Amino acid sequence: MRSTISINSKFPATGTTIFTVMSAHAAQAGALNMAQGFPDFQCPPGLVKLVNHYMKEGKNQYAPMPGVPELRRMISAKTSSLYSAEYDPDSEVTVVGGATLALFCAICAIVRENDEVIVIEPAYDSYIPAIELNGGKAVFAKLKFPGFQVDWGEVKKLINFKTRAIIINSPHNPTGMAFSAQDMQQLEKLVEDTDILIISDEVYEHILFDGLEHQSVARYPKLAMRSFVVSSFGKTYHNTGWKMGYVLAPEKLTAEFRKIYQYAAFSANTPIQYALADFLEDTKHYLSLPDFYQEKRDLFRNLVKHSKFKILPCQGTYFQLLGYDKISSKSDLNLAVELTHNSGIASIPISTFYHDKTDNKVLRFCFAKSGETLKKAAEILCSI
Repeated sequence: MRSTISINSKFPATGTTIFTVMSAHAAQAGALNMAQGFPDFQCPPGLVKLVNHYMKEGKNQYAPMPGVPELRRMISAKTSSLYSAEYDPDSEVTVVGGATLALFCAICAIVRENDEVIVIEPAYDSYIPAIELNGGKAVFAKLKFPGFQVDWGEVKKLINFKTRAIIINSPHNPTGMAFSAQDMQQLEKLVEDTDILIISDEVYEHILFDGLEHQSVARYPKLAMRSFVVSSFGKTYHNTGWKMGYVLAPEKLTAEFRKIYQYAAFSANTPIQYALADFLEDTKHYLSLPDFYQEKRDLFRNLVKHSKFKILPCQGTYFQLLGYDKISSKSDLNLAVELTHNSGIASIPISTFYHDKTDNKVLRFCFAKSGETLKKAAEILCSI
């Protein structure tokens, strides 16, 4: 159907997200989809059984706007156990329909016209549109290639009277970098004696490798008092399609967050919330995730180590970056599309995570896959 109505777009330069684009290429080519970040194996059967139980029990109407009380209490207890941080389940924990929605609502709650928000690049692609939609301006600090460390001196230079917030992400998508305790201490020092807020994207909090410990802002009281912490059940329980997450924040910040969230979605899926509340009582699943995913990371890296790709460091998440400067001089976007259609494997070009399309000749591959899928992917990559 054609419309003659003219719309003055709020995002005239914005196209379709790269995840949708590359997944569409993968589907069209019948390629192995190592691009979009979702597992190709099932979530825990016990959790599915619990959801089914609560559906049959009749827990199918609207949940309370902040989330089912039982789940909020379990999230609070889990956070206390892991990070020695106390969040009141009634006034400081909010269950939401996915982490991307949580990030959007947090940004909406605090960013106003002409505010500046520091974004550390490469960055998850939802941050900047949300900032701009609220009249703010994103300013950028780049992680140092190829190790992707934060240059806190560079971040400090960006801070001025317009700085409203800093968005951080650890473990980091798309690079797999993880913040150290020293990083958190540097951040704490930078925002001391300011009104700068922190939005901390911690959706991969349970997926770290080689004995590393997640440095949540919740561990640091001076940071926690000014921070929204965003996490994801989808990443933890292998069910990204359920779109379930939560936000931790001090009471005053939570109150502002909920003012936005109540009109963006009102509440999240009810039977799933009850199921998660029960399932969280067993800590074995999320405490075993580092070993579970490190086995997959190590398998994938070992399988591709004899290829012409360069294996970059991966401290967390379920993404492995591979450099291809010895293979091709093409742009990462062009090569990603070419490999999808000609070699049968889809990936994500890292330049799309930079506002200026910085191209370091690197592609991102998701290793949250079965061993069979990883072996097939490696065979293709080793043949290139």
